[in-house]
Amino acid sequence: MWNSFRTDARLAITATITTFPGGGGDEQHAYVARPESADPLPGVVLVHHMPGWDEFYQEFAERLARHGYWAICPDLYCRFGHGTPDDVAAKVRAQGGVHDDSVVADCAAALAWLTAQPGCTGKVGIIGSCSGGRHAVLAASRVRGFSAVVDLWGGGVVMSEDQLSPARPVAPIDYTADLDAPLLGLFGNDDQSPSPDQVDAHEAELARHGKDFEFHRYDGAGHGFFYYHSPAYRPQQTMDGWSKVFAFFGERLR
Repeated sequence: MWNSFRTDARLAITATITTFPGGGGDEQHAYVARPESADPLPGVVLVHHMPGWDEFYQEFAERLARHGYWAICPDLYCRFGHGTPDDVAAKVRAQGGVHDDSVVADCAAALAWLTAQPGCTGKVGIIGSCSGGRHAVLAASRVRGFSAVVDLWGGGVVMSEDQLSPARPVAPIDYTADLDAPLLGLFGNDDQSPSPDQVDAHEAELARHGKDFEFHRYDGAGHGFFYYHSPAYRPQQTMDGWSKVFAFFGERLR
């Protein structure tokens, strides 16, 4: 939980940009953060949002490492070339977005990389925000082996026919029957992607299939309310959300 460390404890983390074998065996960049520990640790795959593989997600990985997780955040835009996060994200959007199959393959590769590490317990969660929340749900529905999934306001889990595209050919909600990991969802009631009605629809489909899930909704919060670098930031709702993420991963991965 937040602020639960002992002040006399020794805490050290290692964080670095590295490469690993991504989907299809492609060499892919990733940001990896882990605490120094003599004991094996659970892992978490971070799925970055549409704005890209950015500094927020580096800090996100470091926060998970501070709380005892071996975190890897693959650069899902690596195949589009390199530059500043904003420039690369603009290039990806101009080309119609990263394809779902590519993201799923990269998440599966990150899962395999983590479970192969001698310092990992083999229990691995997956988490993402915005499009990354959608992709986290999608990957956990199509890839076996994740022990927990967290969706932070993932827009596009519920999609109409006219929203489907070559990059996003199937709505993640249509894979609900295949989801075999417990799911935590955090949403703002002022959001429109996903809207409260779409969250209701996802919740109903999960219940219909008897899935293990918990959803929490926040009044006064919209899309991206964790983003302390933006006007969307809502500190009270964010800190409550982080406590729920840590409690969920603590129960499911430890």
